[in-house]
Amino acid sequence: MNSIRDLENLNEKKVLLRLDLNVPLKDGVIVDQTRIDKILPIVEFLIKKNSKIIIISHIGRPKGKVNKDLSLKPICENLENKINKRIRIIYQNIFELRKEDLFKKSDDQIVFLENIRFYEEEEKNDLNFSKHLAGLADLYVNDAFSCSHRAHASVSKITEFLPSFAGLQLETEINALKKVTTEIKKPTTCIIGGSKISTKIGIIKNLIPKFDNIIIVGGMANNILSHKGNRIGKSIKEENCETIINEIFETSKNHSCVITYPNDVVVGKNIDDKSKIKELNEITDDDLILDIGPKTIHKIKNIIEDSKTVLWNGPAGYFENPNFANGSYEIAKTIIKKKTIFSVVGGGDTITLINKIDAIDDFNFVSTAGGAFLEYLEGKELPGIKALN
Repeated sequence: MNSIRDLENLNEKKVLLRLDLNVPLKDGVIVDQTRIDKILPIVEFLIKKNSKIIIISHIGRPKGKVNKDLSLKPICENLENKINKRIRIIYQNIFELRKEDLFKKSDDQIVFLENIRFYEEEEKNDLNFSKHLAGLADLYVNDAFSCSHRAHASVSKITEFLPSFAGLQLETEINALKKVTTEIKKPTTCIIGGSKISTKIGIIKNLIPKFDNIIIVGGMANNILSHKGNRIGKSIKEENCETIINEIFETSKNHSCVITYPNDVVVGKNIDDKSKIKELNEITDDDLILDIGPKTIHKIKNIIEDSKTVLWNGPAGYFENPNFANGSYEIAKTIIKKKTIFSVVGGGDTITLINKIDAIDDFNFVSTAGGAFLEYLEGKELPGIKALN
């Protein structure tokens, strides 16, 4: 990939900058600013280079329709305050925009186009839409790794019409993921959570040959507990996973990778309940498994302390209720405590979790990507990255 760092003259160049500013909103208020903070380096880099910046992003899933609740206005205002620079948001229909319309005042340096997913052509990866977008700028920069698994117009097709470059954050994300998959320091541990084992089977199988330990927690661990003959009460469980689980254990034997899963749990009768620690043979039909138990935490902590590389995606329990957050917090604290570990964390829920304990700066790298993070680890070719190569 060509890097934006390598371009010497960006003075007055109109740069179409694709970012992922899809932050959680509640009543128009930003709940988590992590994704905005992550893109500050590229914005400040282009400001220093005296570029004219046209920001493209999306929020939510408006499905090609204008939805005022999914406007980029609050994100635009937040970024404006962070960089202490005026930003103009353009609400005009993109199809009516021309290059000369964007920077009418001499001190205009940054403009926001309204939510790109208000246009159905974006998700259709429409050629003409990409061409029109490209006509607004002199060059294109993708600094949205977390959108790069999408074959969308502003991520994929657009590179056919403009000189195209990787942004600073995108390069950092890829370098960090390479470090845990190819330039790896052993012993290595992958902690993987989430509710569906089928969505992560490709990742688990791809990582088994590279990792010494795979720790499976969260809802997906229930499938393994059930597969091993344990009762899981009314806990979340995926159907028809027996073949998948057999494949995981068979592959792990062939590569001397240890699969770890809970040997005790924390349950409640519902997600708002108080917590109760139980051995696996004590689980009743009306129990919900909502966290890992103290024995499991102890076992995981020992594995982490013996590791030099840790990759973590997915909480260990229903951390939204503090009664079931202990497992996740203990994992986070153990990784942070050992300074010799190279740690990479990814996924929206995991980021929300570590933000709750103000620990986001204590990991070597935190990826804001969810799907792209996982697909890259699975070994898939990401359309946005392929388009830049």
